[in-house]
Amino acid sequence: MDMLHADVWFHPLWVRTSLNAVVVSRTPSSLDSQRAHFQNRYWRRTLGMQVRYVHHGDYQFCYSFRGRPGHKPSILMLHGFSAHKDMWLSVVKFLPKNLHLVCVDMPGHEGTTRSSLDDLSIDGQVKRVHQFVECLKLNKKPFHLIGTSMGGHVAGVYAAHYPSDVCSLSLVCPAGLQYSTDNKFVQRLKELQDSAAIHKIPLIPSTPEEMSEMLQLCSYVRFKVPQQILQGLVDVRIPHNGFYRKLFLEIVSEKSRYSLHQNMDKIKVPTQIIWGKQDQDKEKGFGREDLQVLDVSGADILAKSIANCQVELLENCGHSVVMERPRKTAKLIVDFLASVHGTDNNKKLN
Repeated sequence: MDMLHADVWFHPLWVRTSLNAVVVSRTPSSLDSQRAHFQNRYWRRTLGMQVRYVHHGDYQFCYSFRGRPGHKPSILMLHGFSAHKDMWLSVVKFLPKNLHLVCVDMPGHEGTTRSSLDDLSIDGQVKRVHQFVECLKLNKKPFHLIGTSMGGHVAGVYAAHYPSDVCSLSLVCPAGLQYSTDNKFVQRLKELQDSAAIHKIPLIPSTPEEMSEMLQLCSYVRFKVPQQILQGLVDVRIPHNGFYRKLFLEIVSEKSRYSLHQNMDKIKVPTQIIWGKQDQDKEKGFGREDLQVLDVSGADILAKSIANCQVELLENCGHSVVMERPRKTAKLIVDFLASVHGTDNNKKLN
């Protein structure tokens, strides 16, 4: 049985923010960031993940890994917008230790180079990820590629552009699809773009109240987060909000917004789609606006265009699948790899 609530509270987001809450009222945000870094390092070590850096010319990639390439496909994991490689730790916890795992910081995030000259479009990010893959020689043998949200957008386009690199694909609530009608979240974003009010992007909070709204927007599970923890989260993010705004406007521009949709028919490898079935709480009493990030109907759009595709819809789960259902996500990935590649699945999930 999937231990939903226990899994959620293991997530590094809550580990590090709980620590921040203790010190946020009397400690500069730079020290909050140091404490967050310490906590993430602790959980990486606990799970056997090591951090390394690799360079492509002057460009630096930061990544974590566990295990070594073997007869089973290596797994490359791409995180979502404004996150970092450690967001995968809650899933890594439940993955067998005989798998070779690689989690990379996406362009401009955490330890990977942030440059004003960098192309942050989806195509630009795909090219950067390919540079990383080449540096690591990860494509010496085709690997399994996983991405969530923005990372799913990049992963899908990567599989279309570099088919020989990828042997199979898992897309978790990917962005980049064109729907017949815009949901309320997309409508709000378009209104903000038209009004040039880019400082009000819902996914880039700058106050504790906005942080609370973002957590509710992205998650079906109702988190009761104390004010101090919300403030700690905001303090850690604020120094990066300028970059996040630039990145966000780039990936929702006409050049990038529907890149996955435009390339999905080129995806030829076995593909797994994982999506949270409930992206909003339908119970009364929360005073919550009827918003969602990415509509679950995107799973059907992909399934109709990708020949070898299977869809997994998770009950009681919103957009933040990796945070809300890490155990279930890990099991689905392991089972998918076993079914596609015939890998030995005797090793149970941790």
